[in-house]
Amino acid sequence: MRRATFDGHIDVLSRLVETDGDPVRRFLDGEAVGHVDLPRATAGGLAGACFAVFTCNPFHGTVDPHAVDYAVPADPQRAVAEALAQAALLVRIERAAEGRVRIARAAVDLDGPGIAAVLHLEGAEPLDAAPDALDVLHAAGLRSLGLVWSRPNAFATGVPFAFPGSPDQGPGLTDRGRALVRACAERGIVVDLSHLNERGFWDVAARAEAPLVASHSGAHALCPSPRNLTDEQLRAIGASGGLLGINFHVGFVRPDGRDDVDTPLAAVAAHAVHVADVAGVEALALGSDFDGALMPTDLPDVAALPALHAALAKAGFSEDELDLIAYRNWRRVLEATWMR
Repeated sequence: MRRATFDGHIDVLSRLVETDGDPVRRFLDGEAVGHVDLPRATAGGLAGACFAVFTCNPFHGTVDPHAVDYAVPADPQRAVAEALAQAALLVRIERAAEGRVRIARAAVDLDGPGIAAVLHLEGAEPLDAAPDALDVLHAAGLRSLGLVWSRPNAFATGVPFAFPGSPDQGPGLTDRGRALVRACAERGIVVDLSHLNERGFWDVAARAEAPLVASHSGAHALCPSPRNLTDEQLRAIGASGGLLGINFHVGFVRPDGRDDVDTPLAAVAAHAVHVADVAGVEALALGSDFDGALMPTDLPDVAALPALHAALAKAGFSEDELDLIAYRNWRRVLEATWMR
């Protein structure tokens, strides 16, 4: 069964700008690489997604993510140029899609045919070099912002990928980070807690006026990666009326943290069950990390989303709960944040 799904995090924009050929046509017409394009998204029932702008990718030239020095900050000037290029790409995709893709700037834009694209900034480095870029990007459709990727910047500290590890690594928000959280609240922009360290998480939680959101993470109790959240953090998300989008990356769902594609979808479903048990099913959603992570063999791309829904059903979720997880929880939280 193809179920309408909102995905809290896909990295297709950064993948498209880093490869050859016309990125607009490759997305709209489909291709044999990556995880997401329009034909496969339509086949999988994707109704909307947060399209991440990810800059200064440190993985170029390495096949081992654990070999990256996560203590090295990104170059803010480079980040500005890359962020504008990716945001512009989404604008061009919308223009050429003839209604099949629309940038969602208000809750009403989440509804209707085609794919609702929420522009998301993964790491605020561009705003270090150009603070005014926040308003420019907001005008372009920015409605979700992660303060950090897995490295420090002028606003906060991200957690590295070293396994096993605690999310409690490094200091909390800087003064500029706290100011950015306020600026996002004033503009109705989601502050995404994924990649943020635990002290930063609690700093945001103490100031939050909107539901807490971690767009693409998992349960630390099941996989002790620092990218995953503790039960205390999950309870705080649930109490706020927020959500956690389950990340499909095999290294974030396996108990041993291995990057092994021979990982059953039951492992992803186990994180969903745990989040629902700790924070409530209303706090549970999806955040695949498509085009930015290693997927299980049985979930090779966005067209295979029905297989994940089947795994969630097998894990015990009812039809109504599956609708909450797949779409309605994201719809509710985005509307609640954007209308503030």
